Amino acid sequence: MTFRLRAVRALVLLAGFYLLGAVLLAAMAVLDWLLVTHLLTARAVWFEGMVLTVTVLLAATILRGMFAFLRAGRLGPVPHAVAVAPDDQPELWEQVCAAAEVAGERPPDELYLVGDVNAGVAEQSRLLGLRPGRRRMLLGLPLLAGLTIPRLRAVLAHEFGHYGNRDTRLGGVTMRGREAVLHTVEAFRQGGTRMHHVIGALYVGYARMFLRASQSVARHQELAADRVAARHAGRDATAAALRTLPVLGAAHTHYLETYAGMGEPLEALPPVGEVHGGFRRLLAARTGEQLAALVAGKRPPRPHPYDSHPPTAERIALIERLPADGRTDEPAGKPAALTLLRDPDRVFAALETRTLSPEAAGMRRMSWDDLVVARAVADAEGWSRPLRLAVARALRSSAPDADGAASVRQGATAGKAANDELPSLEEVLDAFDRGLLWMAVADRMPKPPQAARLIGPSARNFIRPRIFDGLAGMVHLRLVRSGHATADIAWSGQPGLALPEAWERDMDDALDAAVADTPDTKPLRALLAGCDT
Repeated sequence: MTFRLRAVRALVLLAGFYLLGAVLLAAMAVLDWLLVTHLLTARAVWFEGMVLTVTVLLAATILRGMFAFLRAGRLGPVPHAVAVAPDDQPELWEQVCAAAEVAGERPPDELYLVGDVNAGVAEQSRLLGLRPGRRRMLLGLPLLAGLTIPRLRAVLAHEFGHYGNRDTRLGGVTMRGREAVLHTVEAFRQGGTRMHHVIGALYVGYARMFLRASQSVARHQELAADRVAARHAGRDATAAALRTLPVLGAAHTHYLETYAGMGEPLEALPPVGEVHGGFRRLLAARTGEQLAALVAGKRPPRPHPYDSHPPTAERIALIERLPADGRTDEPAGKPAALTLLRDPDRVFAALETRTLSPEAAGMRRMSWDDLVVARAVADAEGWSRPLRLAVARALRSSAPDADGAASVRQGATAGKAANDELPSLEEVLDAFDRGLLWMAVADRMPKPPQAARLIGPSARNFIRPRIFDGLAGMVHLRLVRSGHATADIAWSGQPGLALPEAWERDMDDALDAAVADTPDTKPLRALLAGCDT
């Protein structure tokens, strides 16, 4: 079957999706008419009344679904985005209009910048998608930060190619129809009544048939949009953009979790504009290999059964088979498409005001360095607290010596524990030197129930990493408070603390010695003495 015939078939099925409701309404109208004019009897009034009530409720549900189908293309508000006018950002609008022109389409009426690694064109379509209406484009600021201008051109042209392509005009109608069908099915699913679910099941079944029948048309349209992108931006830049998008997505997710969300436990945010804008710093600091490593080994997300996008590898292979056009791809080191924006700092700050919740917007602001240190201190306190509590309890239970007497040192320490004051780093090391680590402290460390049955070496090996982390947390707290540890934002790695050279070199070995089967705290005490001088 040719593409045109497949598109015509999809268009017929699309009309059938709407006619399904009309047929159901007509059938119920005939049933009600027969009941009222031919079957109405005094004995069956209650039964016929119940049937009429059910049919009226079903009709109302169907009419709601048909109305949702007709309204599917309506454009609602975009609360989490920054509206960009042509006068405000003329260079960016110029690229958008050029991409629309090469696709044979009109430019969008509205352009919004969003905080996702995404781009898309939506239309307020009418008459089952046959008549396009107001057009809107959403464009992610992370794309502008991570793509060169030629690669951005490829992304823009691809989005307009969904609705353009003079040789696949019916394909554009099918794409609008798929969006309308999915919107209608979602409207039925959100209905809370049993009638919604009963009628919705019919529409869901029909929608699946339509989506399966139009799948090949939608995929053909995606590949046609890729060809439009290659014609506008160049073969190499288009293929490079397809390779870059998954990497940018993984990098942005990593940024949000590791950097932008760093202060969430502290109810703090980075400086104004840096919640989204800090992503630029990560991209500038990392090589292409480092960014690609964020994707390496991760299983790609499972595609939706009705996803219109063919596999990315297949799309790249088809693009690379196109004839060479003499336009080479600019490497990632070239200026990013963000240079198209005037005053990008202002844009990032404006996006924050529209994406942060009222609670988040009221959080305190901290510099990146202060945020790194504050988070490191909070983490270190969290790591060290279980160990300090375990040592305090062990000291409290073993304060008297074997003769029933208590030394001055032991009495002072036990008194602190009794007053719920957690022991210091030196007091923890003293407890280790007294042999309490494996005799009393380890048993008081929190552990899951299945680990409580472990004994001997197995028990020690299970709890040893937690004791190591607790001791490391206490060391970090000491170094921060003494001014020997500083913030390391590490845009190219993992944010944390920069420790003195001796600690970077010897700390792990000293901690390993302190938590060994026979604890030796001398190496760690030697490092601490060096810091105190």
